[in-house]
Amino acid sequence: MTATTVLTARALLLDMDGTLVNSDAVVERIWRRWAERHGLDGDEVMKVVHGRQGYASMAVLLPDRPMEQNLADNARMLAEETADMDGVVAIPGAADLLASLRGLPHALVTSADVPLSTARMAAAGLALPDVRVTAESVGASKPDPEGFLKGAAELGVAPADCLVFEDSGAGIAAGRAAGMRVVGVGPRASAHRPDVLVGDLSGVRVEGVAGRGIRVSFE
Repeated sequence: MTATTVLTARALLLDMDGTLVNSDAVVERIWRRWAERHGLDGDEVMKVVHGRQGYASMAVLLPDRPMEQNLADNARMLAEETADMDGVVAIPGAADLLASLRGLPHALVTSADVPLSTARMAAAGLALPDVRVTAESVGASKPDPEGFLKGAAELGVAPADCLVFEDSGAGIAAGRAAGMRVVGVGPRASAHRPDVLVGDLSGVRVEGVAGRGIRVSFE
């Protein structure tokens, strides 16, 4: 970005994969194996899976398959992902952003479950926010807005006063559907017209402003 952009919010809602944690290597390995097992084109599968819970991606890719099979397959894949931390690293600037948010309203809103999100944040050397909305917390996957709305409710902040950080089309759509502004992180976000787009988190600065919430600047 060539100039500093400034937004204000009452709370920040942070996606994990692709936003705080780069887990692309694991996601590629596991989903391309799944694609091969089901006779699907791996490149086409990878266009769908980012941001969604696994069962929701499967429902898009195999629309005629019973949901109970998707859920069982999803459980197996979550276990695979939780056991594979090879290549999982922090997005540049993620640790500093989380440190600057201590004492300010923020939440993790992820399509991962508790074991996977805990393992990936640890592998990336990142502290887990106190408020977390995971796969177990919601009945519908992104792009449904339920997760972001639940995060706002747990923080006691109106949706319009929340700022979402997301990397995927499904996540950006979920944030918009929740009535929130969205910061897109990384190359996947660029095609989905977020309110602000950053390459990573290294140029994001956060500070609490008395009586005015959180000031977020993007350099």
